[in-house]
Amino acid sequence: MPNGTGPSALSPSRLTVCELFHSIQGESSWAGTPCSFVRLAGCHLRCTWCDTPYAFTGGTPMEIDQVVAEIASADLPIVEITGGEPLLQPAVYPLMEILVDRNRPVLLETSGTLDIARVPEGVHRIMDLKPPGSGQEAHNRLDNLDLLDRRDEVKMVLTDRQDYLWARQMAARFHLVERVGCVIFSPVHQRLAPALLASWILEDRLHVRLGIQLHRVIWPDRDRGA
Repeated sequence: MPNGTGPSALSPSRLTVCELFHSIQGESSWAGTPCSFVRLAGCHLRCTWCDTPYAFTGGTPMEIDQVVAEIASADLPIVEITGGEPLLQPAVYPLMEILVDRNRPVLLETSGTLDIARVPEGVHRIMDLKPPGSGQEAHNRLDNLDLLDRRDEVKMVLTDRQDYLWARQMAARFHLVERVGCVIFSPVHQRLAPALLASWILEDRLHVRLGIQLHRVIWPDRDRGA
C-alpha cells in the first residue's frame, strides 16, 4: 500500500479528504480565478521541497456526493482536485466524471508519476515533471506526455540552475510548448528567486510561463486552506 493511504482511500465510492476549501487559484494558467479545492490525502512521493506534507497521512472519509454538494454550495467558477497525489484514490475518477458532467471546469493537479489514461475527457490536467532537485526524478512517467493535449499543462518546480537546465532540456526534447496549452517553470519558495528564474527564461527566449504561487503573495502566513 502506498505511503500515506489507508483503507478508505482505496474505496471506489469514498474519498479520504485532507481539506476542502474555497480560495483563489494560485498556480497554472488559471491563477487568480476563484476556485473550490479538494485536497485528497496520501502521497507516494517525498519531494524535497514539498509544501503540503500534512497531506501525506490522515484525512476525513467523505462520500462522493458529500464532496460534490460542498463544491456546488460554493458556486465558484472552477474546481481543482489536488493532493497529495489524487490519483492514488480510485473514487477520484467518478468524482471527476460527475463534476465534468455538471459543465464545471475541472482541474486535476497530479505528480505525473501515475498513469493518467483513466482521467475523464474534459478534465484539465496540470501534470508535474519532477526535476533532479526534487529527489523524485526517477519516478517520472514519461509515457504520460503522449496523452497530453492543448487542454493540459506541464509544470516543473525548480530549485536551482541545474533544475532549470533540466527543465529547458525536457521542454525541447518532448516539444512541450507545441504539445500542451501551457508549460510552467515555477521556483521553489525561498530557494530560487523568481527574478533569477525570470532572467534565465528571458535570456533563453523560452516560450514558457513563469509560475509564481499567487496564494503565497496574498496570504504569506497561511500554510493551509490557501
